[in-house]
Amino acid sequence: MGQAFRKLFDTLFGNTEIRVVMVGLDNAGKTTILYKLQIGKVVSTIPTVGFNVEKVGYKNVDFTVWDVGGQGRHNLRPLWKNYFTSIDGLIYVVDCHDRERIYQVKQEFQTTINEPSMLNNIILVFANKQDLKGAMTITEVCEGLGLFDLRNRKWHIQGTCALKGDGLFEGLDWLASTLKEKKAAEYS
Repeated sequence: MGQAFRKLFDTLFGNTEIRVVMVGLDNAGKTTILYKLQIGKVVSTIPTVGFNVEKVGYKNVDFTVWDVGGQGRHNLRPLWKNYFTSIDGLIYVVDCHDRERIYQVKQEFQTTINEPSMLNNIILVFANKQDLKGAMTITEVCEGLGLFDLRNRKWHIQGTCALKGDGLFEGLDWLASTLKEKKAAEYS
């Protein structure tokens, strides 16, 4: 009983560790988002071959973020599922300026969330590049991904601009509070 109470207390009031995987097609802004969250500035990036893993501390939450490369359907994307075990949540990044690939984005998103190891995970969608003229609206991204059709899944979409940092911490706020609620419910 004492150990269960301690875990519940730490989940509600202490530092919480959350493991998330961040995926999306190439050039969506995943690595830019990761380093903007971690060090607070934009760094020059090249396409990720493999993955980056970094710790991001934010409001009593220690996020371990796996940023997995999004290059090519036949190269890296089939390997995404190898990162889906033992995680608490998914961050899916969409390049809202790339209207031509929204069908491909949807296919990869649906494949990802329907992996057996992902069925209970919380989903945060970063609708990135909102600052660019002609970017898809939040509603267009929701429709494009099929988010409105998701049943019995916790999800949230957050408009972002990774270069400026707009929306990133609001998304993390939602993710942290939702995961803390989920963990607290599991302990009770």
